[in-house]
Amino acid sequence: MTGLRDTLFAEFRRLSPKVTGWLLRMRQEAYRDGVVPAKFKLLTAMAISIAIRCEPCIRAYVRMAIDKGIAQQELVEFLEVAMTMQGCPGEEWALKAYTVYKECLDHGPNPNTSGCCDHQTKTQTDEEVTQ
Repeated sequence: MTGLRDTLFAEFRRLSPKVTGWLLRMRQEAYRDGVVPAKFKLLTAMAISIAIRCEPCIRAYVRMAIDKGIAQQELVEFLEVAMTMQGCPGEEWALKAYTVYKECLDHGPNPNTSGCCDHQTKTQTDEEVTQ
């Protein structure tokens, strides 16, 4: 299904190059290393994804944070913050994030699972975005 999603996103990007291009560039800028390291920005996005209950986003942000070298305790502390914002439901959604973390450590990222924000991890030139 990831192939179909990628195809649809590419088609949509061609139909809406300015808006999708801006979104891609905005994400690349927002999740870059700056004064605040990228891994903490990604963990923040994960915590927000838990709060809004977006499972594909949770998967994507956990994987991206792992790629940036998060430590288990860093993840746990952000999960604790997310849980305090959601109470008991937050605990269930935080557990989904921790499950993804454990799966990635045990088996590597699952190529059959996609996140709604997967496209933001792809590096593209401005020319590619506007085509």
